Amino acid sequence: MSVTVRVPAKVNVQLAVGAARPDGFHDLANVFLAVGLYDEVTAAPAASLRLTCAGPDADQVPLDESNLAARAARALAGRYGVEPAVHLHLAKDIPVAGGMAGGSADAAGALVACDALWGTHAPREELLEICAELGSDVPFSLVGGAALGTGRGERLRPLEVGGTFHWVFAVADGGLSTPAVYREFDRLTEGTDVPEPVASDALLSALAKGDATALAAALTNDLQPAALSLRPALADTLAAGRGAGALAALVSGSGPTTAFLAPDAETATRVARSLTASGTCRTARTTTAPAPGATVLS
Repeated sequence: MSVTVRVPAKVNVQLAVGAARPDGFHDLANVFLAVGLYDEVTAAPAASLRLTCAGPDADQVPLDESNLAARAARALAGRYGVEPAVHLHLAKDIPVAGGMAGGSADAAGALVACDALWGTHAPREELLEICAELGSDVPFSLVGGAALGTGRGERLRPLEVGGTFHWVFAVADGGLSTPAVYREFDRLTEGTDVPEPVASDALLSALAKGDATALAAALTNDLQPAALSLRPALADTLAAGRGAGALAALVSGSGPTTAFLAPDAETATRVARSLTASGTCRTARTTTAPAPGATVLS
C-alpha cells in the first residue's frame, strides 16, 4: 500500500517584511496564493525512513534528515508513538530553491501522506501545528487557496478569491538561499526605519474581485531588492516579461524564480515564449491560481 499526495507551489502576491526580531525571524504580512505547479509525495511502508527524489533539479534536493519531508514524517511519528518506517518519494515539478515553497510543499505532503498511511487521523489543527513547527511556509502548503500569513507567516487567515488569475513563472539557473536573502534585506535596511508589515486593502480587494489589472497594480515584495542585489541578472528577466505584455512582474518570494501576471491565457503563453527566447531564464511555465492545498490522490 502507498499514499500519494499532491501539493501546490505558491507565489507571494504581497510580501511585507518587518525588521528582524530578537529570535532572528521577521514579522510578515504575507499574502499567499497557491498556483497550479505541483509536487507529488508518495509514502510507502519501508524498513526505515528513506527519501528518494525525481524530476527537474532532483540532484539539488537533500535526501538526508535535513529534508523537511523527513522531518515532517518524524514529527508526526513522534506525536503518535509510531516508528517512522516509511519510504518517501518526492516527484518534483516545483522549482528547487526557487522561492515557491517547494520544500515546504513536500513537508506538508509528507505529513498528509504519512497520516493516511499510518492511520493516525491527526486533526487538521494538529497537522497545522506541526506544519508551523517545521517552517513558516508549510502551513499554507497544507491549506492552499489564498491566505494572509502573519507572525513569521505561519498564522493564516483564508482569503476570498473571486476568479482565476493567469501566471507565468520564469525559472532561473541555480537557487537562492532564503536565509541569505533575508540577511541581505537586513543589510540593505540597516539604519532605516522599517515599517510594521500590513496587508494592502487594495490587494485583498483585487483578489476578492478576481481583478487581474487591480492585482497587478498592488503586487509588492519587500525581499525583491535583496534578491536583485544578490542576483542582478533577474532585473533583465523582469524587464523581458514586462516587455512581452505581462501586467506586472516580481520576484517570487526570496527568488530567484520570477512571476508574471497576465490578463488571460493567450497573453500568458506569449509571455512564456518570449521569456524562453530572451535567454534571461532557463525556462518559463504558465499556470493558473488559486490551486487547492495538499490533496490525497491515491
